[in-house]
Amino acid sequence: MLNKRVLITGAAGFLGSHLCDRFIREGFDVIGMDNLITGNIKNIEHLFNLKEFEFYHHDVSKFIHVQGELDYILHFASPASPIDYLKIPIQTLKVGSLGTHNCLGLALAKKARILVASTSEVYGDPLVHPQTEEYWGNVNPVGPRGVYDEAKRFQEAITMAYHTFHQLETRIIRIFNTYGPRMRLNDGRALPAFIGQALKGEDLTVFGDGSQTRSFCYVDDLIEGIYRLLMSDYAYPVNIGNPDEISLKDFAEEIIQLTGTKQKIVYKPLPIDDPKQRRPDITKARELLNWEPKVSRAEGLKITYDYFKGLSTEELFQLPKEFESKK
Repeated sequence: MLNKRVLITGAAGFLGSHLCDRFIREGFDVIGMDNLITGNIKNIEHLFNLKEFEFYHHDVSKFIHVQGELDYILHFASPASPIDYLKIPIQTLKVGSLGTHNCLGLALAKKARILVASTSEVYGDPLVHPQTEEYWGNVNPVGPRGVYDEAKRFQEAITMAYHTFHQLETRIIRIFNTYGPRMRLNDGRALPAFIGQALKGEDLTVFGDGSQTRSFCYVDDLIEGIYRLLMSDYAYPVNIGNPDEISLKDFAEEIIQLTGTKQKIVYKPLPIDDPKQRRPDITKARELLNWEPKVSRAEGLKITYDYFKGLSTEELFQLPKEFESKK
């Protein structure tokens, strides 16, 4: 009997690479696809000698061709951090629109079930706390973060259109802040930024007064939630994240304690449209998927810190890469 086949876009990224690992462990044949504009081939190199894995170096914003049958598609291709989508805003919009359209068309042609990776950013700077799936959000479409927020909101809309018009089997996950091994230190998000600064002996930078909150979910918990949602029969968006909320000031102090460094916290102006609160309501995930996070922040941070400590000096001090394409 042939293994089921899954296409994972964004396969060389932080979450995509962990999904490749999980689906191979589950006995799938995995096709990983990535244009490597923000992904890192090192994240999936360990899979290249497996007969169950093949890699396509391809931009999903262009026509996608995959030979043979496909059972599932997981669309995770997208820049996902401000440092990325502020540098490549047009590609960010294209992967959320054209890329999603191409993936949905492929799913329809192959009669495959598709799960698309949406984000808590669809809630913008929320006026409702915690955020439920029924909240429509508070998003500035023409602000600096609009290219990502609106790309993901369009992604959800076209996915539901394919579901209702074509009866395509679709799943939508709204991912809240996630962390773990294979994150990029230079991706501009709080957790890798704090750990990177601590490892380099720099002071930790907090934007605003540090009272804004985030909720951090360890990557293994998130991957489990994604797998359960894909295998469920629920077509509407589901929040997956850890509701354990912490202010960024307190979080920076946790990192200083974890790393045993002597750095202090320095404060800089808050970026435009930076969300002041972010915490998922995971009632649906609990009820529909029997899912909730298992890994405590203390446990997850230790694993993540050990991973970053193992990086080479070159990787630790690398500057954010400049993107060649401006299309």
